[in-house]
Amino acid sequence: MDPLATTPDNKAETTGDAVADKTDNRLAPRLRDLARRTGRRYSAGHDRPLGGYLASMTGFGAYTAAWATAVRLRGCPLPDRPHPWDVVLTSVATFRLSRLLSKASVTSPLRAPFTRYVGPQGPAELHEEAEQEDGRDTVGELVTCPFCTSVWVVSTLTAGQLLWPRATRTAMGALAALAGADALQLAYGALVSRTTGDD
Repeated sequence: MDPLATTPDNKAETTGDAVADKTDNRLAPRLRDLARRTGRRYSAGHDRPLGGYLASMTGFGAYTAAWATAVRLRGCPLPDRPHPWDVVLTSVATFRLSRLLSKASVTSPLRAPFTRYVGPQGPAELHEEAEQEDGRDTVGELVTCPFCTSVWVVSTLTAGQLLWPRATRTAMGALAALAGADALQLAYGALVSRTTGDD
């Protein structure tokens, strides 16, 4: 007897599969239509790449899940509470590294595939705009926004403190020193301008 022949049981299964396929075929266009309508309603005529933002959130979730898995597999103990000094150090290091990655002239080659140069913006920093084609707009917004970049940086530094505490704290100390040096450079420049009358 042919096992693929249609028997009452096989017929019921085949009918059930057909109904499921039909439901799946109807569900996908409905979800796409719902997503389009939601995007149009939310954006109110502006260009808001919600799909790109969703992909970015998904990527960030996967990134943090990978770090969490690495921390768990290494058996690194979590502290009862963050030490105030670590919070301050992480804040300053995150600020400096985020600005370095998202605004500095020297890191512009990393952002160039997703951005367009507009002009200088502050000492050794650039104003760039996200490319609006080929789905690069979301990545362009992410890499030119120090606030957006800082979410990724602080997650990386936090995981680094759990996995490699000495090396991470050393790197954060260097970034904090760089932030302090930048503040001194700006203060000195402002003082010189004020005393010489140059604006």
